Amino acid sequence: MTRRLSGVHSPTPRWRTTFAALGVRSYRQWFFSQVLSASGTMTQVVALSWLVLQLTHSGVDLGLLTTAALLPLLLAGPFSGALVDRVDRRVLLMVTQSLYIALSVVMAIITATGTVKVWMVFATAFASGVVGAPDTAARQVYVNDLVGPERLNSAVSLNEVVINASRVVGPALGGLLLATEGVSACCWANALSFVPSLAVLVTHRHIARVPRAHSTQHDPRFIVGWRYAWRHPTIRLVLFLAAASGMLFNMNVPLPLLATRVFHLGAGGYGLMMSVFGIGGILGGLAAAASHALPRRSSVLILAAATGAIVIATASARNAGELYAGLAVTGCVSIWFIARANALVQFETELALRGRVMALWSMALPGCMPFLSPLVGWVGTSVGARESFALSGATMLVLTGAGSIRARSRTDSTVSDGRASDSTVSD
Repeated sequence: MTRRLSGVHSPTPRWRTTFAALGVRSYRQWFFSQVLSASGTMTQVVALSWLVLQLTHSGVDLGLLTTAALLPLLLAGPFSGALVDRVDRRVLLMVTQSLYIALSVVMAIITATGTVKVWMVFATAFASGVVGAPDTAARQVYVNDLVGPERLNSAVSLNEVVINASRVVGPALGGLLLATEGVSACCWANALSFVPSLAVLVTHRHIARVPRAHSTQHDPRFIVGWRYAWRHPTIRLVLFLAAASGMLFNMNVPLPLLATRVFHLGAGGYGLMMSVFGIGGILGGLAAAASHALPRRSSVLILAAATGAIVIATASARNAGELYAGLAVTGCVSIWFIARANALVQFETELALRGRVMALWSMALPGCMPFLSPLVGWVGTSVGARESFALSGATMLVLTGAGSIRARSRTDSTVSDGRASDSTVSD
């Protein structure tokens, strides 16, 4: 296991801790390029969702579009993780960014020419998911290549800022382009958004992969990553928590139900719900990056439990004002949890296995969404909209409770064994 760094508090100002990773020039370039590409991706997601709805007038097909995009993350995750551990991650990312550009250009052309069919949209979404399987795992580990373990917590947390900034900027840009120029313009914008990422990677020729720690885990098979994660109690628990949080982060299912069936909000109200969650998420990512101490299992469990409680409280909001406030706090605490949990998994994992374990992270979040989203939708239809939103919170509370009880029982067992040994020695 990678030895964790000391959590001793540093006199360094908190703002410098928050943005420590940005002090590395190569990471700074990568960070801003990722803000652009993530926002471009969200711009195209908005446009293609609208397009599918216009072509089919079916909510089921809209859900299947999400399934087509995310299912490859679940199916190809183990293999992509093994790939990330064996190849040059910079080169791999150059390939994936190029493929993203090509897929967006194809979609832009077929929508501009009016030849688009719904199966083409699904095929493109699935192909993007296939590309995304190795890309997601590689990006998770590449930041360690850029900043090293000392600034990894800052880099992982700032990555959550990227994601949540894109949730604010992407839909806004997508709505504007969709209303003024059409779907094709959104796809062109997405294609162009990957150009800076590709250019940055080309200039990172001096970036060397972090050398692997001496380990017995040199087996390249993906099954080694599965066994490692399952036998590691902290990693196993955090992966389950990440999967549970996926029911919250797939906003396309629970939020529309809350907006329309409970609070009777229109499209503007729904858009505001998405925005306040994203703004809260940006603050949560910054809060995670500001921590001087490295993440520990106990602190991550506290954040997970807090997320669960706040989600349930938000689901119980009595009016729209309370709902918006609850979503902002939910976004902040949940992203704070995810950022710390992600960093904890990386710190706890041996370097030789980090690609495979982070692929499992991608399988848990967002890879499980294609299966969990229908569950959330079913609860929303059969039980209620509030219950569908609260489902992730309740699940996280159950998991954190079980994890705490199990940890306490192991501690008690260790103490008992120690006392027994002392008694035997005394006898």
